[in-house]
Amino acid sequence: MNEASIITIGDELLIGQVVDTNSAWMAQELNKAGIRVVRRVAVGDVWDEIWNALDEEQHHADIILITGGLGPTSDDITKPLLCKYFNGKMTVNEEARQNVIDIFTRLNRPIIERNLLQAEVPDTCRVIRNYRGTAPGMWFEKEGRIFVSMPGVPHEMKGMMELDVIPALCRRFNFPHIAHRTLLTAGVGESFLAELIQGFEQELPANIKLAYLPNYGMVRLRLSATGPDEKVTELEIDRFFERLQGLVKDYLVTNKDEPMERTVGRLLTRKGCTICTAESCTGGYIAHLLTSIPGASEFYDGSVISYSYEAKEDLLQVDKTILETRGAVSEEIVTQMAKGALKNIGSDYVIAVSGIMGPEGGLPDKPVGTAWIAVGSKGGIFAKKVHFRFDRIRNIQLTATTALDMLRKFLLQES
Repeated sequence: MNEASIITIGDELLIGQVVDTNSAWMAQELNKAGIRVVRRVAVGDVWDEIWNALDEEQHHADIILITGGLGPTSDDITKPLLCKYFNGKMTVNEEARQNVIDIFTRLNRPIIERNLLQAEVPDTCRVIRNYRGTAPGMWFEKEGRIFVSMPGVPHEMKGMMELDVIPALCRRFNFPHIAHRTLLTAGVGESFLAELIQGFEQELPANIKLAYLPNYGMVRLRLSATGPDEKVTELEIDRFFERLQGLVKDYLVTNKDEPMERTVGRLLTRKGCTICTAESCTGGYIAHLLTSIPGASEFYDGSVISYSYEAKEDLLQVDKTILETRGAVSEEIVTQMAKGALKNIGSDYVIAVSGIMGPEGGLPDKPVGTAWIAVGSKGGIFAKKVHFRFDRIRNIQLTATTALDMLRKFLLQES
């Protein structure tokens, strides 16, 4: 079977106080190594729940990866539970003990007995060194199955996975090769896409699967192929991926697994041009998306966040009379915002947005979810009215991604 299951431990995960990013990262890295994750389970800091999860998951996978519950406080019960589960007794691991001492010495902090207890581990495990923290990882084996316990701190867990766990698993098992190809579409719904590529999907061989991943007005399509030979598998998936791109070419944003903002950034960089934004209703969210990309300084100049009428007038030279007669959510105002940003910031291209994101503030002719978006350059501005029907946060996200897609199309048409 050689498949994996992930168990995350912590009450904070179940009450939503902490978002479980560990499982997502682990699944991605395991998948790259050819290790298929079949289940992800979250349990609280409760002895019986953890114990039952260990019993259950070994029915589904040969590799059970566990994060959380290895800290020095009383609610961290994973280590003593694993000691009992694997019929061991606690012993001090000298390498782990020295690691604790080295860390506290380097930080010039006093060491208390509670810290040194981190070096105690069951004698039935192989200790996994923690290069980024004090709690060691533990590798157990039982009835042909592997159990690996790691800290819940993401930085520490990632170090163990990269430096020890995944390499050790790859040496132990002969995993199949897994290949993925992902493209991004916009301006088309998931159902319409399914109809469009229905015949293609039916022709896929058993070892290639198609997944639909809709999100904020866009749909990603992912092909996943599995096979024993890397070269053969890669060539096979490339052949089907090329066909898929041809079928959805009218809606294709990018044939890479990347967000819209990265595609826009790459287009701007290729042209050697820069962008600025003038944002009202999105409050800088478009700027945030653009600057989240490494190397954004190559194509992003800056933004004006002009939420009030006064800010629009003072920072973007928007006409006060038009503001008072037409309102901020209008074609005239968003066009003036775009022109003002281009003039003041000096970029080659611009995105400007103004809208009513909700939950209040809607008008009969401008209901909640209405936004005007302008994109363009000094050679011309194109404006468009859009309307979304969701909550405030999603309306902001949809406005931002729609604006980026409008600029993408503007750049391609200009080219």
